[in-house]
Formats: sequence, C-alpha cells, structure tokens
Amino acid sequence: MTAERAPAPAAPPAPRLTRRLRSVVTRFRRSGDTRILTGLAIAAFVTVAALGLWPHYVPITAVALPLILAHLALGPKELPWFVVATMLGLALVAPRQPQLSVRTMLEIITVFVLGFIILLASFRRSRLGVAGVRGESMLVDLRDRINRHGGLPELPSDWQAESALRSASGSPFAGDFVVASRPHHGDRFDVVLVDVSGKGDEAGTRSLLLSGAFGGLLGALRPEDFLPAANEFLIQQEWEEGFATAVHLSLNLKTGEARVWTAGHPPAVQLAAGTGRWSVHDTEGPILGLIPNADFIGTRSIMRSGDVILLYTDGMVETPTRDMSLGIDRLVGQAERDLRTSFERGADRLVDALGSRYDDRALILIHRR
Repeated sequence: MTAERAPAPAAPPAPRLTRRLRSVVTRFRRSGDTRILTGLAIAAFVTVAALGLWPHYVPITAVALPLILAHLALGPKELPWFVVATMLGLALVAPRQPQLSVRTMLEIITVFVLGFIILLASFRRSRLGVAGVRGESMLVDLRDRINRHGGLPELPSDWQAESALRSASGSPFAGDFVVASRPHHGDRFDVVLVDVSGKGDEAGTRSLLLSGAFGGLLGALRPEDFLPAANEFLIQQEWEEGFATAVHLSLNLKTGEARVWTAGHPPAVQLAAGTGRWSVHDTEGPILGLIPNADFIGTRSIMRSGDVILLYTDGMVETPTRDMSLGIDRLVGQAERDLRTSFERGADRLVDALGSRYDDRALILIHRR
C-alpha cells in the first residue's frame, strides 16, 4: 500500500499581508510628497502669473506665501529648486509693474531676501534630510519617548516616588534628566539623576542621547557597576564638553536598604523619621567622562517607615552668590517646612521654591510611608 504524501501546508498569509501593507504605506507617502510638491508648484505659478497679468491688483508680497509653505512642507532636495524657480519667475514679471517706485523695489528686495533665507535654511536642513515640520515632529517624538522611558515606575503602596525638572530656558529640553528601572516589577528599584554639562537647549541634545544609553545600562547591570559603565561610555564619545555628574540610588523595596553612589554630584540627603534628623550621604566619585577606570564609593542606609531621601542637582542648592553647603542647609529647611503635613507634589513644591532660575533644576523624592 502506497501512502499518499500530505499536501504542503499553505504559507501563512500574515507575512504577505504585512509586506502589502508596507508597500501601500510607502506608495502613499511618496504620492503624498508628490501631491504636495505639485500643489505648491501650481500655487507659485498661479501667483507669479497673476502678478504679471494683473499687477495693479496682485501685490508682490503674495509670492512670499508659496515660499513659506514650501519651507514648511518640502524636503531639502526639492526646496532649493522650488525657491530658485519662484525667484526666477518673479524676476521675469517684476519689470511689468506699472510703477517701479521705491516702495515696489523694497517689496521685491524683501521677497528675494526671504527666498535667500529659505535657501540657507534648506542647506542647513540637508544634514537632517527631512522637511522642517517632519524634522520637528521627529525630534518631539524622540523627546517624548525618552521622557516616558525615564519616568518613575509604579512602586508598592508603601512607597512614594516623585520627580520634578525645570529647564533654565523654560523649554522641554534640559541638561538634567532622570532614568529609572524596576526589573520585572521586583523588589529592586534604581533611579539615577544626571546633570549634563551646559544648560537648557545647549545640553538638550547630549541629555537626549545619554538618557537613552543610561536607561539601557541601568536595567542591564548590577547597581555597583552602573556608574563605571556610564563613565566609560562618556569617555568613548570624545566630546569636547562630554562630562556629566550623577547620583544613583538603588533601593530594596522589601527591606528598605538604600545604596547611594555619586559622580561629582551633590550628595543625597535622608530624613530619619524616628529622630527627625537629616543626614548627608558622604559618597565619593569623580565627574563622569573625565577619568578612565574611575572608582565610585557608595554608602548604605536603611529606610524605615516615614523616612525620605532627596536626590537633586546643583541648580537646587548652588548659585553664584551662595555656597553649596549653605544651599543644602536651605534645601533641608525648606523640605522640613513643605513636607511636614503632606508629601504629595513635594518634589514640585521644592523645585519651585528653591534653586537658581538661571540653571536647570531637578529633584527626586523617595518616601517610605
């Protein structure tokens, strides 16, 4: 008896469907870019033609409208050609103006200057390779993703963790950032507060890169290995201003054991609720990115019910006219007053009340209920 060979199983439709969806999306994007370019070209042609046919009714500055729209929508490859073609059309119809008065000449010069500025912007944008609005949305999306990555994870009900950051320039980009990790929602909770060299937007790009890298290191390494690895990572970047300070807290959520390391950063302060006294974690470690194979010496303590630990940047305690030690004393005094009745939004209240308005400020509050 001859056994019949079973027919080969059909290929799963999922990969084919995925490939089709990708091709459809790609064609839609390309056709969308083509439609935008075609629409802007028609708008520029109509504007220039109307300026030549009805110079009494169409102002010269109307040419600026398609230029600005093209600056917002077109990529760096199409934008220069669009601007040159539009300026050439304006040069051809400019002599048809009924009266070449001083005002008319100033309007023509203004439009040409605007086109030149847009050309310069397109050359600078060519390094990124995308249109202006799309490039901004990519940057915002990157910032939001990293901010979500650096958010504090949910802790057990007997623990409270808050963070607050303020930029010196008031923008969402700052040189201070937070990375946190709670692997597998277990008993270990790690949080790092980093202060990158520079202020506000100047340090924003470096903090975006470092926050992603430090977040990956924090979840993959033992607590005592994090700062040495972060130091080596910064040294390998070979930045001219590639240094940063950091404070790292590793907390056992079950036993309350707290270990703290610092790298050229202001020390953490801890409130013992039983005695009502604040203590400073005297840790040692150089600034990240300067000394290869550096050693970081940490401290150990126990957080009991009611205890608080504060991690903060130098913008909270140091000003051009005040020493850091005095700033720490002021921080402790403000914390005693603000946290006496409630710990809710305690980090925001402390950051709003203290620190230099001309420096980035950040603070993390850890409270064991």
